[in-house]
Amino acid sequence: MKLLKSVRMIRGNIMLLMRHFKKYYIDYLLSYIIGISVLIFIDYLQLYIPQYVGEIIDVLEGNQNFEIVFNLITSIVLIALVVTAGRFIWRYTIFGASRNIQFDLMNKMFRHSTALQQDFYSKQKVGAMMALYTNDLEAVRKIYGPGILLIFDAITLGSFALFRMFSLNSNLTLFVIFPLMLLSFVSYFIIKKMRKRFKIRQKSFEELSDFTQENFSGLSVIKAFVKEISQSSFFRKKSEKLYSKTISYVKINIFFEIIIRLIENIIIMFVIIYGSINVISFSDGLTPGELAQYLAYFFTLLWPTFALARFFSIQSQAKASAVRISEFLDSAVTVKDPENIVIKNLSGNIELKNLSFKYPDGDKNVLDNVSFKINKGEMVGILGKTGSGKSSLVDLFLRTYNVNEKQLFIDGIDIMELSIKNVRNLMGYVPQDNFLFSETVSYNIAFGLDKNYSDQKVIDSSKLADVHDNIINFKEKYDTVLGERGVTISGGQKQRISIARALAKDPEILILDDSVSSVDTKTEEAIINNLQKIRKNRTTIFIAHRISTVKNMDRIILMDKGKVVAMDKHENLLKSSELYREMVKKQKLEEMNI
Repeated sequence: MKLLKSVRMIRGNIMLLMRHFKKYYIDYLLSYIIGISVLIFIDYLQLYIPQYVGEIIDVLEGNQNFEIVFNLITSIVLIALVVTAGRFIWRYTIFGASRNIQFDLMNKMFRHSTALQQDFYSKQKVGAMMALYTNDLEAVRKIYGPGILLIFDAITLGSFALFRMFSLNSNLTLFVIFPLMLLSFVSYFIIKKMRKRFKIRQKSFEELSDFTQENFSGLSVIKAFVKEISQSSFFRKKSEKLYSKTISYVKINIFFEIIIRLIENIIIMFVIIYGSINVISFSDGLTPGELAQYLAYFFTLLWPTFALARFFSIQSQAKASAVRISEFLDSAVTVKDPENIVIKNLSGNIELKNLSFKYPDGDKNVLDNVSFKINKGEMVGILGKTGSGKSSLVDLFLRTYNVNEKQLFIDGIDIMELSIKNVRNLMGYVPQDNFLFSETVSYNIAFGLDKNYSDQKVIDSSKLADVHDNIINFKEKYDTVLGERGVTISGGQKQRISIARALAKDPEILILDDSVSSVDTKTEEAIINNLQKIRKNRTTIFIAHRISTVKNMDRIILMDKGKVVAMDKHENLLKSSELYREMVKKQKLEEMNI
């Protein structure tokens, strides 16, 4: 009854029954059925080895019939071969299933990561996210592989061993059971502390991981400000904190195992003494061979006891990690397709009607009652000081955030009625930070194309972005692998490669968010002239700080404090807008270094 209660307690605590994880039982049911069936069969079969060894001892002590001994040894060898093959099968099926589950879960997490909106990541750190994909995912995998193995092996092998021990000597077995049952109660209390300390340890790992990632990304800044020693000192402190929390967790884990070993050794001593006395006195009818059998069964029973302890350790880590992964997978996707999607071939007309917007974590509008229209084929500049709301417009054009209904339209259709894919396929985007992947130049430029793109398409796009001449001077030309985030090339080259990537897509709407700020005016002029030639019937939007970037556009939309304060050509704005004249004057003075 106590054993059944312990099993129920274990089953109730197994995190595999949580919503995001229990489905994998069904997905890999066949692998688990095969693996567990073979495991049970092997557990049953291998217990014949102690029986045959005991019989050999009794035979050699008695009539010394070597033919019987030879047959018993042959049986032991055959069993050993079958057990070896069986262990390969259950390892392949159970551990293989756990690896496949890890693979499926990792892909599920990544798909969810790509579906989550921008405001989610504004609250998360990279280190914390990477901890989910490394330590936490590995902890969950272990419960599906070693955890499943340990719990079934402990129950089946322990039950078979106990049955045979009862058959040999019930009184001795009853005495042995009580200390072993004590372990289950001790485990119940220790497991809570282990889980709590593992959570604390994971938090420290997150902090260290995030600190390390940020320092690698900002290494040039650290060097520029000569902060290598101070940052190393901070790293040491965080590393020592992780070390301390890890040791705290390891201590209780070791303490748990010491208790188990202590109880095991006490029982072993008792069994040897008690059994030896019985063999000598023949009080319980034990023969030397049967005592050897009993000791072998008892040593076999120790493995299930150790397996339960190991299972508790794995389960405590997996439980904490599963909660964290579940919280991540339960994060709501707020920017998503509407129920009734309008699917249409869009051409590139954009219209805003009294649009107001604030970020999900903001307390005031960054855009206030904005209205304007951009027609297909126009080249429009959006100009304004820092914080005027220019980049926020880009976020809404790309459907990075939700907007109120009937405020933003594409080709006369409310953007909230269009599918996100439909909207984003329409656009080519060059962001402010010019993010590049640690891949070849060709890969980065062709990122928005399908797999069958031509190399000539990549070259033509780089020429239009005025970066082809730079690329062919690289050691490996278009096959040159860029450093992380493009750190191995200049800021101007990063910008132009990002522009080439957007041009290669040949979008109906091209949005360049302050994307020529790192190039000289001559290169800027060449890029704009190229765009005017190839995009006559397509919409192009320049977000800019510099007047030189937008002065030759069809229209300039001037923004200030989240509002549109003027909208016209460069020449007309010079006459009608005092703010525009001030910006022009200020930038001329800056160019003259006055």
